[in-house]
Amino acid sequence: MKRIAILALVVLFLAGLAVIPVLADQGGKNAGCATIKDGTIQDTAGNIITLGYDEFGYNYQAHMFNGRYCDYDRVAGGEWCNITLMMKWNDAWLSNKDCNGDNKLDRPSDDGGTYIGSGAWLTNHDRGVDENGKRWTYFVKIIAVPSDATLADGTWYAADGTEIGPVIWGSFAVIQQVVTGNPPEDFMTYDGWPFPGNYRSPAGCGLGGW
Repeated sequence: MKRIAILALVVLFLAGLAVIPVLADQGGKNAGCATIKDGTIQDTAGNIITLGYDEFGYNYQAHMFNGRYCDYDRVAGGEWCNITLMMKWNDAWLSNKDCNGDNKLDRPSDDGGTYIGSGAWLTNHDRGVDENGKRWTYFVKIIAVPSDATLADGTWYAADGTEIGPVIWGSFAVIQQVVTGNPPEDFMTYDGWPFPGNYRSPAGCGLGGW
């Protein structure tokens, strides 16, 4: 799971979004939160993060990346630029606000917390063309497991014993994987796909309700 793990880390850490504390004039649960709209959130290079897509393909306000595979690490160019990548995540995976005052976008693991039971999810969708000019796709859904889930022999199970999916990064499970066409084997190896072929969790592959 080399690349998928890297992608998640890019979303969570490598973006390194530092937030200059500004209190948002919002009520309710967002009172006191700094937001991207404030124009004060910076990346690791000190550039202001703005609403909409950046030069690499990230849209942190919308919780997504849509661009070339080679740009996911926030460095333009590199290997596999002919493959397109779309990532989506929810606010539980990586928020677009800073509400705890640590000067970063919020995530469940802040302040010693855990993703387990958070309802966080992430999807990756790769698309390309093989050497014969035929299109191929790879799609995977990953969720943070529920607080009452148990891990046995590399698989997460729900409280009632239903299989959730193969473990990934400890606190997460793959609940769906769909492959179409014939992706290049060297890309599959480089990308670190969790396993070959298709998979659908017996517990369901919807992203909500975990």
